Amino acid sequence: MVRCFAVRSTVLAIAFAAFCLAGCTAKKASHAAGPTALQRVVDADWVAFKSANGLPGGGVAVYLETPKGNFYASADMAAGTDQNTHFRIASNTKTFTAAAIMLLNQQGKLNIDDLIVATIPGQNAPYAPDTASYNIPNKASITIRQLLSHTAGVFDVTNSAVPAGCAAAPAGQNYVSYVLAQDPNHQFTFDELVGVDAECQLSDFAPGADYAYTNTGFSILGEIVERVSGQAYDQFVTENLLSPNGLAATSIPMLATDQTLPPPFSPGYVFNNGVLMDLTAANMSAPIATGNLISTPADLARWVTRLIEGKAGPDAASVGEMMTTTPQSHAAGSDYGLGLFPLPGLGYGHNGAFVGYLSLMMYDPTVDVALIVYFDVWDDPGMSDEYNLLNQLASDARAAVGY
Repeated sequence: MVRCFAVRSTVLAIAFAAFCLAGCTAKKASHAAGPTALQRVVDADWVAFKSANGLPGGGVAVYLETPKGNFYASADMAAGTDQNTHFRIASNTKTFTAAAIMLLNQQGKLNIDDLIVATIPGQNAPYAPDTASYNIPNKASITIRQLLSHTAGVFDVTNSAVPAGCAAAPAGQNYVSYVLAQDPNHQFTFDELVGVDAECQLSDFAPGADYAYTNTGFSILGEIVERVSGQAYDQFVTENLLSPNGLAATSIPMLATDQTLPPPFSPGYVFNNGVLMDLTAANMSAPIATGNLISTPADLARWVTRLIEGKAGPDAASVGEMMTTTPQSHAAGSDYGLGLFPLPGLGYGHNGAFVGYLSLMMYDPTVDVALIVYFDVWDDPGMSDEYNLLNQLASDARAAVGY
């Protein structure tokens, strides 16, 4: 199973310590929630999960765009929640970062098969900075393609504990968790996060030898987008992907202090140790380029449809490469391409997890169906079950509307 940016122990620890991871309008659903087959499925699946796990709050929303029309249903969401409600899309962000890289590759401004120590075309600088922060293990053998496919062996600073003996954080603690516990408004940078790998010489395996999902690898890609384009990550993605595709409801928080969501939004909850906490506000500077975007079901349906169709910026050939899974990921049981992965019967897309939000974004080009599912609550003891429900509910929802 593909796991996404979460830092579960990070934010839960902080929460308990301090407070007790160009202009198209969004479409209106053709079929409002009500006594429909979709609504019955959503209600049944969610009620069963809540009952089995003793969950006291939170809910789920499902949105589909199909040739038969658009469908929305939710269970236990706040009144007024619909396909135009904002939530944190977490690692679905990686599809935007991957699309940005593929667009630059398409334009000849980079080559995804270049080593990250190679010189940027037309510039007198390497893709990865020639600084101590980027002196990670195997740096001279890592390609951009390997970063996109999680086969570069880059140690994941955001989801893993720093091993004993490294001075970047107390032994056995997560670096991001440790820093946020000292300063909840700390402004993380690509250099800082990658620098933990460099300082501690952390690596999972030799480039190309295996597959391991890593946010830190996508942090390096965020740095490459900025160095190649000469723009900040949010500027490049907004100008080249959000605006041209009419994703007016999608935003890219970059500052540590930009911790709220635009209205209307779904609050994000975490249930842990019998306590339901509202953790909607969050410092999103650590997951820049890996999981920091905010969007809506309607915007995501439009994005994933246009992306897979080769209309979002990357052309059909580029998207074909993104959809092609690697042998390494297949051998690891997590088929993954270049920022996209397939799910049987659902198509291609990504999922995302950040504290309080769990989501799935898929498009099936064989039947022209886009599907978005998201929860606005984490059942921390039952996260594995919640991941399973995410995929099951997606399949049940499709079946309910005739696909």
